[in-house]
Amino acid sequence: MRIASKLIFLVFILICGLSTAQTTAEKLKKDQEILLRKIANTKLLLDKTKSNSEASLNELKLIDNQVRFREELVQNFDKQVRNADYTIEKKDQQIKELVNKLAVLKSQYKKLVIYAYKHRNKFGKLMFIFSSDSYFEAIKRNKYLEKMADLQKKQFVIIRQHQGLISREIQEVKKSKSEKMLVLEEKKKEKESMIADKIKQERVYQQFKLEEDKLLAELKADEKKKQLISNEIEAAIRREIALAEERRRKEEAARAKAAAEAAARAAAEKKKANPKANPVAEKPKGEVAFKTTTESEILDRTFVANKGKLPWPVEKGTVTESYGKNAHPTFENVFTNNNGIDISAPKFSEIRAVFEGEVTSVLNIPGAGKVVILKHGNYRTVYSNLQNTYVKVGDKLNTKQSIGSLFVKPDFAVSVLHFEVHLVSGTGVQSLNPIHWINR
Repeated sequence: MRIASKLIFLVFILICGLSTAQTTAEKLKKDQEILLRKIANTKLLLDKTKSNSEASLNELKLIDNQVRFREELVQNFDKQVRNADYTIEKKDQQIKELVNKLAVLKSQYKKLVIYAYKHRNKFGKLMFIFSSDSYFEAIKRNKYLEKMADLQKKQFVIIRQHQGLISREIQEVKKSKSEKMLVLEEKKKEKESMIADKIKQERVYQQFKLEEDKLLAELKADEKKKQLISNEIEAAIRREIALAEERRRKEEAARAKAAAEAAARAAAEKKKANPKANPVAEKPKGEVAFKTTTESEILDRTFVANKGKLPWPVEKGTVTESYGKNAHPTFENVFTNNNGIDISAPKFSEIRAVFEGEVTSVLNIPGAGKVVILKHGNYRTVYSNLQNTYVKVGDKLNTKQSIGSLFVKPDFAVSVLHFEVHLVSGTGVQSLNPIHWINR
């Protein structure tokens, strides 16, 4: 029985020890799939830029992304190989322990078989029982023989189970080794692709350095345009807040006027019924605090509840400029500021709402395309650089419903969506990092 207990404990340790490695392997596989999708999206966009004779800043950002994604994928492959090595090592160790235990089990089983051979006939067993000195000793001897027979059967079953475990673990080791070799092969291919991307990256870097003055001038112009868009967006949100506040005041004034008229009519009726009664002047009621509608509150809560799970505003794309301060890819000590994120996507891509909401603004900014702002309770999502819009102010949209199509520059195969998320608190407007809201 002690051997059986040790076997169960050994199996339990084996399962627990390898479950962690299995969980790690599954996570690494999932991360690998995400990186492969990112690489495929970026490759699609880079393939489209090949038709351009002149390298663009956006192309350089795409190449930088591709290099970074491939480096992360190679690191992922390294971790998978190390995880496979750990799994193989642990399984080899467990197999050795199982083989040693099996040797002990077989030795014990051998003794049981010899004992069973010596007492193989019923006459010998009966003589063993009848030679007892007392009735109680005879009962004990009989129970002893029954236990020995039962133990022999159990020992045989345990040996079979042990052999099965060893066989399965050997198969798992072979499988792990096979998977490891496939991962090593994939890593080799990714390294080759990464080297090719870095060569292209260096070529574009050199081309940009030759046009440094022109690019710096373009960068300044782009920064002015971004600031203009940012100002227009903030002004639009503030106008919307002011209009909402004005509507609230008018509604409250109308309610107060109606209440006063009703009170005056009631007082007149009361005086008519009892002329001697002195009219009691009612104290004016304080201003009722503004409250958002139930629908708006629900949208606000569900928008927050979906943080990190919102769909992308484009079906296929890659982030080429992050939120906040961004270092220029070629110029030292040159930075750009971003109130949102820039997503590169194939030209004519459809832009879609990341969450259900109401269109509060549709702006047309010369040289910067069209801008659509959606309201989700106290939150706003902003979609800039659109060429066409399919919505108007007041429209109620569903999640992933089309808003418009991206602005297209002549001779460019890739367009860029500028996407922002804002929180309205009282009369203040706070920009948030959109990357924390969309599903990565």
